[in-house]
Amino acid sequence: MSEQPRPGRKRSEESRLAILTAAFELIGEVGYAGLTIEGVAARSGTGKQTIYRWWPSKADVLLDAMATKADLYVPIPDTGSYAADLRAFLHASFALAHRPPVADGLRALMAEAQIDPAFARRFRASFLQHRRDALGTILDRAASRGELPPGLSPGTIADIVFGTIWYRLLATRQLLDDRLVEELVTTLAGPRPASDTKEPA
Repeated sequence: MSEQPRPGRKRSEESRLAILTAAFELIGEVGYAGLTIEGVAARSGTGKQTIYRWWPSKADVLLDAMATKADLYVPIPDTGSYAADLRAFLHASFALAHRPPVADGLRALMAEAQIDPAFARRFRASFLQHRRDALGTILDRAASRGELPPGLSPGTIADIVFGTIWYRLLATRQLLDDRLVEELVTTLAGPRPASDTKEPA
């Protein structure tokens, strides 16, 4: 006899996604200072107790929302080429970071992590390390093919990639653009082959 579906489980996931969507929308509308559990509950159509049962604070709701967005919009490419995979990963990461709610949310999370040590640990584990692991998959494949440049460890490559992203998000607010993608790929994977840059006949 086959198992019957469990509606409660489905409803819980639907509620979770509604809450995360509400948090993402509100950070863009009212900013982090104006983001409240009450507002998320009202926007998502769920109760405050439901939210507090799953997350200890508004920062954790936003953290889950940002991590979910990153998983959805920044895939881990596998083209067979380290440079191509790195380029695709950077393009997707930069495109997501260009969205104002994402940039504002990430700045708020990093600020919260500086004043709340417990949240900082959750932020490192659920977001920072998770994004490093995604890039690490690309770097591991490249290492197995002998494509990583000499003199740079995978950890240093990840530091350069994410250090650049966070420096521009937090300090200079310069664009994360196509030129920067190519500069990072050239630095971390070598110049693009001439055959890849020629205009089609």
